[in-house]
Amino acid sequence: MRAVAWHGTRDVRVDTVPDPTIEQPTDAIVRITSTAICGSDLHLYEVLGAFIDEGDVLGHEPMGVVEAVGSEVTQIRPGDRVVIPFNVSCGHCWMCDNGLQSQCETTQVREYGTGASLLGYTKLYGQIPGGQAELLRVPQAHYGPIKVPDGPPDDRFLYLSDVLPTAWQAVAYADVPSGGSVLVLGLGPIGEMCTRIAQHQGAETVLAVDLVPERLQRARDHGVVALDLNDEGRDLAGHVRDLTGGRGPDAVIDAVGLEAHGAPIGKIAQRLTAMLPDVAAQKLMTTAGIDRLSALHSAIELVRRGGTISLSGVYGGAASPMPLLQLFDKQITVRQGQANVRRWIDDLLPLVSGDGDPLGVEEYATHRLPLDDAPRAYEIFQKKQEGCFKVVLKP
Repeated sequence: MRAVAWHGTRDVRVDTVPDPTIEQPTDAIVRITSTAICGSDLHLYEVLGAFIDEGDVLGHEPMGVVEAVGSEVTQIRPGDRVVIPFNVSCGHCWMCDNGLQSQCETTQVREYGTGASLLGYTKLYGQIPGGQAELLRVPQAHYGPIKVPDGPPDDRFLYLSDVLPTAWQAVAYADVPSGGSVLVLGLGPIGEMCTRIAQHQGAETVLAVDLVPERLQRARDHGVVALDLNDEGRDLAGHVRDLTGGRGPDAVIDAVGLEAHGAPIGKIAQRLTAMLPDVAAQKLMTTAGIDRLSALHSAIELVRRGGTISLSGVYGGAASPMPLLQLFDKQITVRQGQANVRRWIDDLLPLVSGDGDPLGVEEYATHRLPLDDAPRAYEIFQKKQEGCFKVVLKP
């Protein structure tokens, strides 16, 4: 089969690799019909190569049609149309029973002290071949796959794999009070979906900050007060307070993560780390702070006293410095973590299955490209060229 494989920093290729097979009775094989590139895939493309091997298959936002199932998989069968959550969870451990599927005790990667395994995402998370491929072996398929109806286009359901539950959890963790205000840092696919969900759930004031003109306009088109960091950077906090009653927003969602703009020292550290041999780079990443923290520091500055910060952006440093005095003094609540995909599906599935499209998922992607165009797709997504906002690959 054809699959998108990692070959080095800013080097992905479409390789021919062996077809997957059923390895465990809880496996399924899914023929992929759509698979998206995530912003966190770009962290592998640029920064996190120390924990990935050449030839590893990428991708964790797939959907398709079931081809085969193991003997213990009974809730789906060949021919069913399914979306695959990015986290691999068993559905029966204590963590899964308590809605923490991203911490599944069955698939935790204990070698590295990390949570549940993820599709297509490094040794830290199980090194499971990902979904940017023609076929995918789905572990824990007795629980994970989400059966969706035939008929509507893939784009109606594809984002149940990651974008929708990640954004839904980010807004839930932000705990915006009724009639309150929220500010989203970063208008990439997750951040912009956070603004839509916050609006859908009734936030009175939804603000956002970004640098890319097309992304700012995209958010403004559905009623977000979108601020250009290039214009507001010198007194962003003052402007935001003016827009939120002088206090700042009730909540801030950081949808940027470790590759934030405005952190030159962190950027140098990341680039130097990427140049090191894997053994040295792994040691640095697991003992040092290599994140670019400007977005997180902005969140701490911008949120009102007694407010909440919700982190959905990925961070990778083990010892990133934090302004604890400011966090303590402002009495800020911080919530974070990988999305617990299955926890939120009952809330989300009706929104994408009905006659309407309240979150605008059918037109969310800007680029739909053949799988063989993946190298170009990664490049234009990473460089924000050609108006690229979200890429869906079609095997």
